Amino acid sequence: MFWRMVKGALVRQRAKRLTILLTVALGASLATGMLNVMFDVGDKVNQELKAYGANINVLPTGTAVLGERYSLENADVLPQAQLAEGDLGKIKTIFWAFNIVDFAPYLETKAAIDGDDVTLVGTWFQRELSLPTGEVTQAGTRNMKSWWDVTGDWLTDADDGAVMVGSALAARHGLQVGDAITVEVNGRSTPLLVKGIIDAGGDEDEQAFVPLRLVQDLEQLPAAVGRIEVSALTTPDNELSRRAAQNPESLSIKDWETWYCTAYVSSISYQIEEAIPGSVAKPIRQVAESEGAILEKTQLLMLLITGLSLVGAALGISNLVTASVMERAPEIGLLKAVGATDGAVLLLVLVEIAVVGTVGGVLGYFAGLGVAQIIGQTVFGSAISIKPVVIPLVAVLVSLVLLAGSLPSIRLLLSLRPAEVLHGR
Repeated sequence: MFWRMVKGALVRQRAKRLTILLTVALGASLATGMLNVMFDVGDKVNQELKAYGANINVLPTGTAVLGERYSLENADVLPQAQLAEGDLGKIKTIFWAFNIVDFAPYLETKAAIDGDDVTLVGTWFQRELSLPTGEVTQAGTRNMKSWWDVTGDWLTDADDGAVMVGSALAARHGLQVGDAITVEVNGRSTPLLVKGIIDAGGDEDEQAFVPLRLVQDLEQLPAAVGRIEVSALTTPDNELSRRAAQNPESLSIKDWETWYCTAYVSSISYQIEEAIPGSVAKPIRQVAESEGAILEKTQLLMLLITGLSLVGAALGISNLVTASVMERAPEIGLLKAVGATDGAVLLLVLVEIAVVGTVGGVLGYFAGLGVAQIIGQTVFGSAISIKPVVIPLVAVLVSLVLLAGSLPSIRLLLSLRPAEVLHGR
């Protein structure tokens, strides 16, 4: 009898029930889409930001220690400490190896072009690297500095007789792609062909770039590297990561394990130091903190959109359910008059709403998966990962919305008096 009454109510008021179903489905779809994007947006935002440079700088121990004391701007007072080029592959063997997006080594020297003192930078441009694990990866400046506007062509690591010059340096000397220049280093003159001109909007515009091997030969430092820039996907800093950055040894065993096994920029830097002998890995704080701030604000925006959509759904459901109860007031009054308790009538209405809400929630969830993919492809150019944890979250949120939307109608239902309703008052 109970379920026949539920079915009858659903059929008689199918227009209102359909509207409630669509309202629930809309709220659930937005919640599903936003929550899936929010849980996946960390990697997406980090991937986007990685296109704009490194967030970890790896220096030789001696350079790093004196650099902190005297400032790296006064580079002439620093010793010629180097890292071993052969150790670079170890960066991809740390615990968070898959979070290392790219890295590039640099070795700088003072040079002269037509009597003009310039910085000659040796680097990998796009090197295929065999790792100790047997895997093969690519690393180099070409991917690390993808925002550089290059006129001409990028160098390759085999272009020992070519150079890329910064736009400011090229303008000062009237250089064009294809011009020949002579670079003097330590009294040795080396003819080079300008293959590309870099417009980076920074110090690089005053520098000249050549393959790492050439600077190593000019400085007679075989297999040496002055510093390494690393681009890594990281988790935003919190109180634990800040304490660890100051002194990892001060952490308790439990905190240390949590920190070490979380992709904080400080824990990745620590693991790089463990992998590369004689190195000090320093997070580039402006970049790391900016990434965290952008990610937090993006996630907050997702939560606000989710919250507002659910509030709107609750208000819509409230109006629809209240109108339904008012329309059915004579029926409800009659049920009470023949002996139905408030609890029984309330259960009847809530079951009707639950049935409609469940169908709407299921439809909204699958529609929300589509919304998430549209956002992923439109904003990030890639698919959004489906997070199973979203299913119970959406179920709880839909239940709360249905309950909140039903409260006004519940109060109205409980206040109905059979005598008044049946007499038309």
